[in-house]
Amino acid sequence: MSLNLQDIPRVKTITKEDFLKHYFKPQKPVVIECFIENWPAYSNWSLDYMKRVGGDITIPLYDDRPVDYKDGFNQPHAKMKLADYIDLLKREPTKYRIFLWNAIKEIPQLQKDFSFPDFGLRLLKGFPMLFFGGRDSYTFMHYDIDLANIFHFHFEGQKQIILFDQKQNKYLYKVPHALITREDIDFANPDFEKWPMLKNAQGYQTTLNHGEVLYMPEGYWHYMRYITPGFSMSLRAIARNPKNFSKAIYNIVVMRNFDNAMRRIQGQKWIDWKNQQAITKTHKNL
Repeated sequence: MSLNLQDIPRVKTITKEDFLKHYFKPQKPVVIECFIENWPAYSNWSLDYMKRVGGDITIPLYDDRPVDYKDGFNQPHAKMKLADYIDLLKREPTKYRIFLWNAIKEIPQLQKDFSFPDFGLRLLKGFPMLFFGGRDSYTFMHYDIDLANIFHFHFEGQKQIILFDQKQNKYLYKVPHALITREDIDFANPDFEKWPMLKNAQGYQTTLNHGEVLYMPEGYWHYMRYITPGFSMSLRAIARNPKNFSKAIYNIVVMRNFDNAMRRIQGQKWIDWKNQQAITKTHKNL
């Protein structure tokens, strides 16, 4: 048995009006296949190119280890020169990923390789974030703290995507005071005996190829696995739904600080309690 996932709709290209009508307003995901072919990045951006323009920069790395109470919010697990990291990606599988890296600040010439597209939403131009990963590395199922509208542009190789909207929370074993599900759930091959409520979750799936753009609506859960070594860039626009915008402010101002305080006070007991609550609360719906 597998997750109940439908394929994310795909279009070759799209107008602003059609995007707003068919995907943004109903808050549905879509893959746009041929939207950035006029960008220099479409032809230039590869792992080798990134090594050439930014190889000497030291970058933060993350892996799939469980959350530890000693870790700060989004605290990296290691650091490495970008050139050494890309060599590692191309040489062998590795769990290390680059996550939420604002490379444009450190490699300004990258800005010349792309433009901010007009989807009818005001994109946050100061926060183009890059993500890198090796074969079979993945992100835990999570949603972004600001519940933003996200446009995810993929480069080099292929990337598996699984999405759920916020209506599926009661089935996903969401960890309280956090933005993740239980980290020991393998969403690529879930154990339904251990996690029976996942059978009720309804989501989306796709495989992104070089140059394709995925629109993820506000607050969508996402699991991403690198089928081959590659990287992506995300552009974002703030949540337009008042409920989501309020939740974003709460997450940033209250939830994150509360969680960090409880880690300092209770240590690993706090992490263990949250993980148990994810099961207890979800199984109330059995």
